[in-house]
Amino acid sequence: AAWITPQIAGVSCRITLTLTLSRRGRGLASVISKHVLRCEYQVNPLGIDVIRPRLSWVLQSDQRCQKQTAYHVLVASSEVKLEAGEGDLWDSGRVKSDHSIHVVYQGKPLQSRWRCYWKVRVWDKDGVASAWSKPACWSMGLLKPSDWQAQWIAERAAVTNNKAVSCPWFRRTFALDGQPKQATVYVASIGYHELYLNGQKVSNDVLSPAVSDYRHRVLYVTHDVTKHLRRGLNCMGLWLGPGWAGWPSYKLSHGPAVRAQLEVELADGRTICVGTDDAWKAHPSPITILGQWRWGNFGGERYDATREVPGWSTAELDDSSWQPVAVTGSTTPRLSAQMVEPNRRVHTIQPLKIDGGPAGTYVIDMGRNYTGWLDIRLHGPRGRKVTLEYSERADQPRSFNQFDEVILWGDGPTVFSSRFNYHAFRWVTVTGLDRAPQPEDVKGYLIHTNYRPAGEFECSNELFNQIYRTTLWTYRCQSLGGYVVDCPHRERQGYGAEGQAAMETALCSFEQGPLYTKWLRDWHDVQDASTGKLPHTAPQYVGGGGPAWGAIIVTLPWEMYRRYGDKRILEDCYPTMQRYLHWLESKSKAHVLQPWGGEWDFLGDWVAPGRNQTVNGFKPDLQHKDKLINWRMPARWRQFFNTCYWLHCTQLTAETAAVLGKPDDAAAYRRKAAAIREAVQRSFFDPQSNSYVNSEPPYLAFSLMLGVVPPSLRESVVAKLEHEITVTRAGHVYSGVLGTYVVLKYLTQAGRNDLIFTMVNQKTYPGWGYMLQRGATTIWERWDDEESRNHTSFLSVGAWFIEGIAGIRPDPEGPGFKHFLIRPAVVGDLAWARASYRCVHGLIESQWQLDNGRFRLRVTVPVNTTASVYVPVDPDGSVSEGGQPVGEATGVQLLRTEGDVAVYRVGSGEYVFESTGTRLTHVGRSAVLGWPAR
Repeated sequence: AAWITPQIAGVSCRITLTLTLSRRGRGLASVISKHVLRCEYQVNPLGIDVIRPRLSWVLQSDQRCQKQTAYHVLVASSEVKLEAGEGDLWDSGRVKSDHSIHVVYQGKPLQSRWRCYWKVRVWDKDGVASAWSKPACWSMGLLKPSDWQAQWIAERAAVTNNKAVSCPWFRRTFALDGQPKQATVYVASIGYHELYLNGQKVSNDVLSPAVSDYRHRVLYVTHDVTKHLRRGLNCMGLWLGPGWAGWPSYKLSHGPAVRAQLEVELADGRTICVGTDDAWKAHPSPITILGQWRWGNFGGERYDATREVPGWSTAELDDSSWQPVAVTGSTTPRLSAQMVEPNRRVHTIQPLKIDGGPAGTYVIDMGRNYTGWLDIRLHGPRGRKVTLEYSERADQPRSFNQFDEVILWGDGPTVFSSRFNYHAFRWVTVTGLDRAPQPEDVKGYLIHTNYRPAGEFECSNELFNQIYRTTLWTYRCQSLGGYVVDCPHRERQGYGAEGQAAMETALCSFEQGPLYTKWLRDWHDVQDASTGKLPHTAPQYVGGGGPAWGAIIVTLPWEMYRRYGDKRILEDCYPTMQRYLHWLESKSKAHVLQPWGGEWDFLGDWVAPGRNQTVNGFKPDLQHKDKLINWRMPARWRQFFNTCYWLHCTQLTAETAAVLGKPDDAAAYRRKAAAIREAVQRSFFDPQSNSYVNSEPPYLAFSLMLGVVPPSLRESVVAKLEHEITVTRAGHVYSGVLGTYVVLKYLTQAGRNDLIFTMVNQKTYPGWGYMLQRGATTIWERWDDEESRNHTSFLSVGAWFIEGIAGIRPDPEGPGFKHFLIRPAVVGDLAWARASYRCVHGLIESQWQLDNGRFRLRVTVPVNTTASVYVPVDPDGSVSEGGQPVGEATGVQLLRTEGDVAVYRVGSGEYVFESTGTRLTHVGRSAVLGWPAR
């Protein structure tokens, strides 16, 4: 393989690596090609602080049933040594293993600042070795407190006045008397920062760093800045914004603060360190913060273009009038590397139309709701104030007090875009202009954590396609800052309930390993160390909820294990799980949870249709009052739901203990789960109605999913659930945030995709189709259009399109999709569907088409994995694969038949199954448009 040196400048890039295998003298072409190398889920990460990082690679092959039988990893301290085959940091030797993900580094103890270059070769199923891959690398961050020579600095006025409204400039000049060979900057900030060197912004990251709980942890970002430095005089600049430093609950004694350290290696081997200290100077920037950075009042920015200082971060600027900074001393107990992708402007949006209003007022319609920035070119006289008001409703000029103010420069256009704040909106009301902005003067930027897409879906039902696309777009609007919020405008809080409702959709659709790993660390930070209690949000630790909110510390690690094969995340979270279960048990009586706290501490299935479910106050949906049935939420209903969630967590913790090799713990948690299960059945089952609590779908589905229902009653409870969905609710969804998640999860597991199809296919209230019919471009907080119109409440439906209709599902026996299922749901009037999912082992595809009497299924299985494929069969028909009888197909093994489905085990490769028979006639259409183009 040709040698290519990776170019690393703080920018993540995908590396495709081609290997050639010699067939032991036979001269045959390679059977395995293309690696994608990752370290801790990322490509070439800089400044990590995991001392035993995990390495992964993806394999491809055109040959069926291909797999890895051994690997050899080399890690070197330089590119030269790696090219020479010298693994001076780690030479694994030939390891007999089919593991190609999360292979733990086992070389020399890693030290601060080390750069580690690595490559891998593998042996295929025939024992044939590949060539070495192209190289990849990672670097270590500052692992010890003593590595930091820089000090924390802040604006002197902010420290004196205890205000966090200023966005100051900091700068320092320094001289290099030699040519820079290698230069790295580590920047930690309380609040947001931007880094500049010699007048240029170092990266295209925005709103950096990711959000953390400043009481416990501040994140630092690592940049390779070699190309930004020069021999002679240089200038380092930092632009700060308060961000979450202005969060009242953190009670910081100053505004934004920063600690930055530049380390330069010169060509002659000398090293120079430039850190923040009392030699730095400060100056007010043109930006100040509007609003109070709190619930419903995150405000915006005031940009005064007349206060611009051209070249403020260049070495040539005369900074004699700048003021000294304040050295603040230690501000946080821990600095940690930001091991999650940065925020980026990931999508550009053009305005749909611009309408005039009263004199000097214009309304810009961006065409869709989004989270991020407006970039606008404004014209007017110097000193003119222009106000920008942001709204997610056409009839409301300002939503949740989102606004900006711009003081125009006057000498030519003033270009404004937010820098240290953001908004969630569709419409912008512009006041103060003499003429309307032109379309070419306006664009929008969607901003979120820069994760990669992983899933795609499309089918013959256009409503489903719209719901799927809207669900994914909404999630992208909620995942800014390395965690998932409920809404990006009113609260920006990382609620555990909404996070769980969205997690499986996100895991099916995006690469979420770094983001979720980081967010789970936030949950560790906010746990009460003495009691085990978890708040309802992280990293901010405020807001209302109930026992199910903190349950994310159990459910999310388990889902990451199932989908990514990530055992370490279970190890890291297990103590936190245990403490939380101990806390819940302390709040129980006879194995039933008892209400505790205030009005906002024991919520149940939040915002089911017609309910705003607090203990003492209820807000019915009067717009649809004819649909209301028992809109009040009695304590008994909340007790049932919360005790079931406790049971759910206990069962998953038992499974976690078993995976971690803790059989005694697993047995103890299983006994506890059995006792809770029995208590729920004894306390909440109503034999008169064959149901639980109120007979609504989430309560029935939860009892079935958790095994609460005794075997003798399951058939009748399942029938009750079906009647509630199809008859009582007329085929509509009837549940809240977590209730909807539970209903969809249970019905998918139970193979009742027909019932999900019915609920998702509705265009009347309540449902996703109803939202779209009302013009929604993001999913709402509530079914009734009250409150937020950009929310994570009901994103759980997104996973069903991939796992249900397309049938791509993880197998509990093969975590990380080492073995998985392709079990498509041929339901309703669907004529075809196609989906793909890029798992940690590679690309999975499932595409099916149903025509009168003929079913066709195309499947792609990644190298080093296997799958169980479910194909509809007809006793009077036949099944073929690749145009030949299925019994003669290479790599296909019949496992069993389950009613009208045949289950085949297949190895890696591409397969096309076809089955025929009169029972396969499509009942919903007389014709099919043909196989959709790829």
